[in-house]
Amino acid sequence: MATYLLFIQVLLFLLSVVMLRHLYWRTRFFVHMFQQSGYKLNEFWLWMKDHWNSHVLNGTHALTNILLLLFVVFIGHWFTPTAPAVIISVYLMIWFWPVDLYRRQEKKPLAYTARVQRLLIPVTLLVILFPVLGALAAQLLKGMLPDVYMLAFGWVFGVIMVPFWVLLAGFLTKPIEKYIQKGFIRSAQQKLASMPGLTVIGITGSYGKTSTKFALASMLSERFSVCFTPGSFNTPMGICKVINNDLQAHHQVLILEMGARYPGNIAELCEIAHPNIAILTIIGKAHLETFGSQEVIAKTKGELIQSLHPGELAVVNADDHRVMAQAARRNDISVIGAGLQQGDFTATDIRYDASGCSFTVCHKDGRQVPVRTGLLGQHNVYNILFGFAVGDHLGLRLETLALAVSRMEPVEHRLQLKQTATYTVIDDAFNSNPVGARNAIDVLAGFQGGKRVLVTPGMVELGDIEEEENFMLGEHIGTSGIEQVILVGQKQTKPIQDGLRSAGYPEEKTLIVKSLFEANAWLQQHLTKGDVVLYENDLPDMYVED
Repeated sequence: MATYLLFIQVLLFLLSVVMLRHLYWRTRFFVHMFQQSGYKLNEFWLWMKDHWNSHVLNGTHALTNILLLLFVVFIGHWFTPTAPAVIISVYLMIWFWPVDLYRRQEKKPLAYTARVQRLLIPVTLLVILFPVLGALAAQLLKGMLPDVYMLAFGWVFGVIMVPFWVLLAGFLTKPIEKYIQKGFIRSAQQKLASMPGLTVIGITGSYGKTSTKFALASMLSERFSVCFTPGSFNTPMGICKVINNDLQAHHQVLILEMGARYPGNIAELCEIAHPNIAILTIIGKAHLETFGSQEVIAKTKGELIQSLHPGELAVVNADDHRVMAQAARRNDISVIGAGLQQGDFTATDIRYDASGCSFTVCHKDGRQVPVRTGLLGQHNVYNILFGFAVGDHLGLRLETLALAVSRMEPVEHRLQLKQTATYTVIDDAFNSNPVGARNAIDVLAGFQGGKRVLVTPGMVELGDIEEEENFMLGEHIGTSGIEQVILVGQKQTKPIQDGLRSAGYPEEKTLIVKSLFEANAWLQQHLTKGDVVLYENDLPDMYVED
């Protein structure tokens, strides 16, 4: 008898270990999704609703609760007191051992920032609440009800409640985070006020902010000491972190990338760091799910230009009528236009090859300079033109700027040229948008001599226009002349498949795979030296195909 009781105790202990493991990975997953939501409660809640059946409350939770209910109400009295412990424990361990749903390769891993660490305190307390209560109730009810019922209920209910506890913890810590953020903002503003000779350049737009920032930093570094935000640091706290930690007294230029998901976001950033020069790259359809329309996007991005003081400079995309409309709202500032069709700075004779891109930069006053760069794509030509406009305004010679451009390295995962043992790779795996995706296809189509292959899962996070834009992308691909298309994911790429058919693209040249791993295996088997592969877009961590 003692041996049997020991067996039951060990079984319940193993059950607790399995459930604790599952609880850890599920908690980590939802904390990561909260971070990916920008710590915004409303966006996290919307994500939860979109993934309610797949991640928040899935079939495992429902089946487990049904089983427990059956045992308690209908079946339990048919068994000996210890039999349910064996049946329920084995069942739960089998069902809750897999954590692949939450433990997957992450494009952008969970960053254990100070904010996440503060969030984890209430999250951890809330997450362990029901397992602990279940264990206590199991002991109190021992003799009246087999303790496995309450123990199992505590674990299962604790697992179910994880996303709600993360949401509640975010709500509870929000006042603390606001107080901390205000302190960071005050410090950043005071530091900028102590550097009156500093030139602050703000960059915004639907696309191209990060690549424009890196191009501009490289070009201005030929003469000036430049500080700029790394990666996609384009939020209030990201900007404050750079100003407070990275900006030094010797810096002459500060380049800030300014992102927005809601109206007023750019104005908020400009209150932290007032720009002397504003660059507006393009007004497109990114984040339509939060803005609602391109008109709202235009007004929000235009907040950067509206923040300029009289006499300051706006550098704008002369080919984008929405951008030009924002510049036209100010008649008391200087405006320099850059574009491929028109503007003060233009580019002609654009050519692509395996080593990069070449073109000629022309100024409206007749000055010209040839440019060679390892960067690919028309959008990079725009970015470089913006750099020429700012550099010329600050007194740099065009030849000096062209030399800086020749030394530029591509931003990681943004039309980045790579070489494998057998073929050339164009890595454009950063989150894609309609304009950038078409430009990338055009770059691939411009390569000559070998097989041209596209690998893509399509575009996401485009709101109501996502299906339409992916259909049009499929049509664009179908008329590009490339030899092979590999689509990752049957469901999410269906609009692209429809677009390819609409364009008359041969179905035998379209391959649909389940994963990037499967796509890479095909490439290894079928490509030879001289072939070119474009990886266009990589799904963000928050995106899961149900």
